Amino acid sequence: MQKLTLPITVDKSHLIAIGEQLYIRSVELIRELVNNAYDADATEVRASISKDRVEVADNGTGMDMDGLKQYFNIGSPEKRLHNKSKKYHRERIGQFGIGKFSALTAGTLFEVRTQCGDFAATVTFDKDEWERYPDKWELPMTVYPADPSRGDGTTVAISKLKKELSLSDVEKCIVESVPIKAPHFNVILNDKRIMPREFAGQRIPFMDGTEFGPIHGEIYILPESRATAEDMGIMCLVKQVMVKREFFGMETWGADMARVRGEVHANFLPITSDRSGFIIDSNEYKIFYEKMAEVIKDVRRILGSLSDKKETQRVKRALKDALHRVQMALSKNPEFSPFGIIPLASEGKMPGEAGMVMEKRVGMEAETGKINQEKETEVTGEKKEKKEKKPSVKKLTPGAVVQKMKLGNSGVSCCIDHFGDDAPEVFTEGTIIYINRDHPLYKREEKKTDTHTMHIARLMTQEISLMKDPANPRQAYERQSKLLKDAFINNEG
Repeated sequence: MQKLTLPITVDKSHLIAIGEQLYIRSVELIRELVNNAYDADATEVRASISKDRVEVADNGTGMDMDGLKQYFNIGSPEKRLHNKSKKYHRERIGQFGIGKFSALTAGTLFEVRTQCGDFAATVTFDKDEWERYPDKWELPMTVYPADPSRGDGTTVAISKLKKELSLSDVEKCIVESVPIKAPHFNVILNDKRIMPREFAGQRIPFMDGTEFGPIHGEIYILPESRATAEDMGIMCLVKQVMVKREFFGMETWGADMARVRGEVHANFLPITSDRSGFIIDSNEYKIFYEKMAEVIKDVRRILGSLSDKKETQRVKRALKDALHRVQMALSKNPEFSPFGIIPLASEGKMPGEAGMVMEKRVGMEAETGKINQEKETEVTGEKKEKKEKKPSVKKLTPGAVVQKMKLGNSGVSCCIDHFGDDAPEVFTEGTIIYINRDHPLYKREEKKTDTHTMHIARLMTQEISLMKDPANPRQAYERQSKLLKDAFINNEG
């Protein structure tokens, strides 16, 4: 038996494949170069894009001879071993040591010019020259006297471009994939400073801990007028750089999903080498997803309450109109009123005024979830003893809409609120009519402006007619029909 050794070799063309095929989009080379500048403690990075040249210059620490050797050490673990920068103690973004070859996605020649103290040099990588000599692994380097007026820093210039980069795509990439919110760090693209994206709307900050590290961020619920299908989802960032957008179950929300934007930071997440995704079967990602799913549940609840506010305004208007119409119909048919004789109107007033009184929805009643039934006086031509009834109590949500129609010496209150899909569409307790906003029939009619008011009036007249004579539903139905006719047909003028 003969034991031998087998050398492991890497073909030179593999470096070309890494540079040209590692990243999906050419603009990602800008991300890599700017993030390298961030890791080098730069406070300013200037990116210049033209038809035939791309240049990214920074004022970071630069590189000496050892630094250049490390820079061109493919797959170097240097940044993982020393994950904090020297000056600003920034958490370094680079991990794999292969990002510098992203330049080959856009051009076939890139030049690295650097200065660190009294050392200055330029290294050139030319794809054509690299492929011409299969056994030659060296790159040409020129060392020259340092220029104190320039200061330390590194400039990477890419030429022999294969394609022209879109300025808008480059700007978007910088906004999403570069830590431009970090202190002492500015990025300037073609003489324009790139500013972080800001969202307008309801801000929801959050923070949670895991065994791997903290999760924190903020989510915004945009106004409906600003909702768009572009860039939907939550930006997931590792070391202040977006890896991808996630939805965390929002895919089932329909149009509401377009109103949600935000970002979450989780530096412990393991990412793929091209930075386009996460290792989703890792324990870190599973815990992260579970935590974020809980956050999104809270966002859905808040989104529902915000949507409810707008809908509540519509309900208020529809209820007010319905009460007005029903009151007019009852004034024309006083014998249908379960509240006694309706006095004639004085000049300039409706029959039965004090008319309609809007109760404050966000007052004590809505906060405690109670509607107190008032004392009633039955009038049948002779005064009878006043009878005080126990208050009718119903648990209400903060979005409940309560209005009262007063007729004669008494009246009826109408409460429109959420009582659940399985609850009745309408029910009455004492002189309070409850209308269920969650009932499928109500939800269908609520969407139609022209039928919403009529639907509320139909439910109210139904209950009022039954109040008059609960034992005779057929006669109650006929009364309701007459009231609706007078409320809508005879009052249209």
